[in-house]
Amino acid sequence: MQDSAGTSDSAASSGGSSSLPGSSGDSSSGNGPDALRVDFYVLEESSAAGRLKLACRLAEKAYLAEQVALVWHTDAQELKAFDDLLWTFMEGSFVPHEMLSPGASVAESPVILSAGTAPPVTVDIIINLAPEVPACLSQTRRVAEIIDGDDARRRAGRARFKAYRDLGIQPASHNIRSDG
Repeated sequence: MQDSAGTSDSAASSGGSSSLPGSSGDSSSGNGPDALRVDFYVLEESSAAGRLKLACRLAEKAYLAEQVALVWHTDAQELKAFDDLLWTFMEGSFVPHEMLSPGASVAESPVILSAGTAPPVTVDIIINLAPEVPACLSQTRRVAEIIDGDDARRRAGRARFKAYRDLGIQPASHNIRSDG
């Protein structure tokens, strides 16, 4: 079954259909072609591992669509766990990525990982794993927010949803459930 993240596996959407960057269904939720689109992917499960795995799938989907993705986080330790997971989240999958650091050649990396530092380039999508709205919104036209069932992360997600609305952006929500 295909879920709202546009990938096939054991997760399925219980909400409306959605698409990832570069797919024919991609449309802005604001007005005009330069409007910022924000999608919240809400997982039933409360494990950080499920949240990180979905972020891997989104990063892979952007990479396969030849788009540049920024994985934004303010927790360097969890970002390192995400970096490790990108190598192993799915057998046969390869997602080239680079940690944003001094001297890194991120201009050629399709997936950039940042622990709270804005990249020197614009990106097609920001995959936000941080508890706050990314500080570099002006460097993209698309944000994917991933929320799991953890109470603290749900509260932080609701606060970000409200912050986007306060900025005049109408985020879309997609419920992702596990099949098993």
